[in-house]
Amino acid sequence: MTPQIELDYEVIVIGAGVAGIYQIKCLADLGVKATVLEAAGGLGGTWYGNRYPGARFDSESYTYGYSFSEELLNEWHWKERFSGQPENLRYLNYVADKFDLRQHMQFNCRVEAAHFDDTHHCWRLKVDDGRELTCRFVIMTLGLLSIPTVPRYEGMDTFKGRAFHTFYWPHEPLDLAGQKVAVIGTGATGIQVIADIADKVGELTVFQRRPNWSAPLNNGPISEAEMDNIRSRYDEIFAACARTPGGFEHEPDRRGFYEVSREERLALWDRLYDEPGFGIWLGNFREIFMDEEANAEFSEYIADRIRQRVKDPVVAEKLIPRDHGFGVQRVPMETHYFEVYNRDNVHLVDISETPIERVTETGLRTSERDYDFDIIVYATGFDAMTGAYDHIDIRGVGGERLRDKWEDGPSTHLGIFVHGFPNMLMPAGPQSGSASTNYPRGIESGVNWCTDFLKYFWEHGCTRAEATLEAEERWTNHVKQMYSTMLMRKAKSWFTGYNSNVEGHEHGKTRYFVYNGGSPKYVSILKQVAENGYEGIALTSDSMQPSDVTVASIDDAVR
Repeated sequence: MTPQIELDYEVIVIGAGVAGIYQIKCLADLGVKATVLEAAGGLGGTWYGNRYPGARFDSESYTYGYSFSEELLNEWHWKERFSGQPENLRYLNYVADKFDLRQHMQFNCRVEAAHFDDTHHCWRLKVDDGRELTCRFVIMTLGLLSIPTVPRYEGMDTFKGRAFHTFYWPHEPLDLAGQKVAVIGTGATGIQVIADIADKVGELTVFQRRPNWSAPLNNGPISEAEMDNIRSRYDEIFAACARTPGGFEHEPDRRGFYEVSREERLALWDRLYDEPGFGIWLGNFREIFMDEEANAEFSEYIADRIRQRVKDPVVAEKLIPRDHGFGVQRVPMETHYFEVYNRDNVHLVDISETPIERVTETGLRTSERDYDFDIIVYATGFDAMTGAYDHIDIRGVGGERLRDKWEDGPSTHLGIFVHGFPNMLMPAGPQSGSASTNYPRGIESGVNWCTDFLKYFWEHGCTRAEATLEAEERWTNHVKQMYSTMLMRKAKSWFTGYNSNVEGHEHGKTRYFVYNGGSPKYVSILKQVAENGYEGIALTSDSMQPSDVTVASIDDAVR
């Protein structure tokens, strides 16, 4: 018999972002004693923290919102095709208030440690306010890009102006007029910031290590009439998202790349380039993700479009990537980004040629010269996927640290379970279907599955659930195999675990972070696992031994 202790909660959810909000909604609907612990001062996750100018969806707004409530869908009017951060945060707060979820949330509660108690089959969490909380299940909704990383330059603490990572952009208004501003980084965040502030600052200097491919967002307002039409089509819209690999409305062109003429390919690309959103990436030929020659031809098309938009040919060439092709990593979407470099007050510094040597009291020093600035903005990305897990002292059976287990990259079962860490769920964890899809569509699938699993667990009187080692190894190997067909395996991006600002991640060793099989296949696998009594997961109760689990059906599903 398992020794009985009185638990503080049946479930503790860590993180009140998009996934955490929906997860606590599902638990509250079931009447489960549960709470959300959130380190920040409010809910919203990425939309609470990222308040930098230009922060907005790259998903169509109406495909990003939750789909679980018809009433919510009918009430909310998205104002822009690609909504900005203030409106996104307002939406998430609206959802929390509408369903009275705030009563289940605790803010300014940073979880420092989560240790599994093997005797009582429960988790013991240490919070930074000094409390220890116990629960049967811990659900990690930590966010994929929630731990910002900054460069490791000498002298960063000596700068006398203002300096911050984009994640920590001041919540109060920041007057940029007449200011000399440096932005370090030209990834997705940097591209948004640079395009937004170029006409607001006195002088802007962009420090670029490696350029990124980018394409026009083509944003615009959504009128009342258009929103009414969207509401009438929500079933159709979400059905389209469910059948596409990326969870967006954009479906790949099913024609073969080499089956159509060069003229037909150019006509498709011209149309997609001028349309809103990810169509240029996800509505394209499937071969651009897997075939070197097809990708090279398309990449040169995008390069020509950049050359047409940037007046200085030398600058234009510096903005064209040479180390990877278009679309082999998530594509940043931009609004007049390339035109920024036609402005007299904007300067591009290629730090692959003249590296930054240190931060000084007045600015930055490269190998070529000193620069003076009033503000330095670090648009240097995040410790993606596993960073938020590494920042909590998570220990499983026998005191094994999750950080140690994942030192060379994550290993999971379905991206949801980790062997050796019982009663821990990750609805949108590493190697799940959420990382490579339209995120809310992915998290709804993950949260729904986890909620159904918990109902099964409770209905069968279980006390412990843990993925078998065999199931974890098979899933992780399957995830690795899915990389082998994709050109992304050659890119230096967070999809493959590369980040030069994270110690140990700077050498380009591939970490298999995302599931590349597409959303429909992933959801199908989850469904099959559930229908077969949650195969690959050992369930234990006081009245039974661990269930006799196999992974045969999982093997069949992933083939």
